[in-house]
Amino acid sequence: MDDYFETHSETETEDAAAALALRLAGSRLILLEGDLGAGKTAFVRGFVRGLGIDGQEVASPTFALVHEYGDDGTGRPQLRHLDLYRIEDLETLREAGLFAILDDDVPVIVEWPTGELKERPGAVRIAIGCLGEEGRSFRISGG
Repeated sequence: MDDYFETHSETETEDAAAALALRLAGSRLILLEGDLGAGKTAFVRGFVRGLGIDGQEVASPTFALVHEYGDDGTGRPQLRHLDLYRIEDLETLREAGLFAILDDDVPVIVEWPTGELKERPGAVRIAIGCLGEEGRSFRISGG
């Protein structure tokens, strides 16, 4: 999938992400890239809403590393959200077992992907750019 769109407010970003969630149904790994304050968490909040989950529970998992949202009816989450901003060594994540969730059937959105994560086959990559104070650009590739 190759696509590009722009938004001009946080609300538009959330609405666009909600619509994109429907188009990306079945994607297992979504990589979000963008500078601090680019709107990655707002994007995830909208994406979660697009899956039918209450987006109000979405927060940046910077300190928790992983947040899980929703319940698929079997006790498993509908989406996992990772933030690797402060992670420098992916081997530490592997040893902690976090890489195992990438091979699970639960979709994962990763903020600040690094190293080999950027090269994972089948991943959808979303690059978020800033267009002034409120505007954002979204370039989608892969999948």
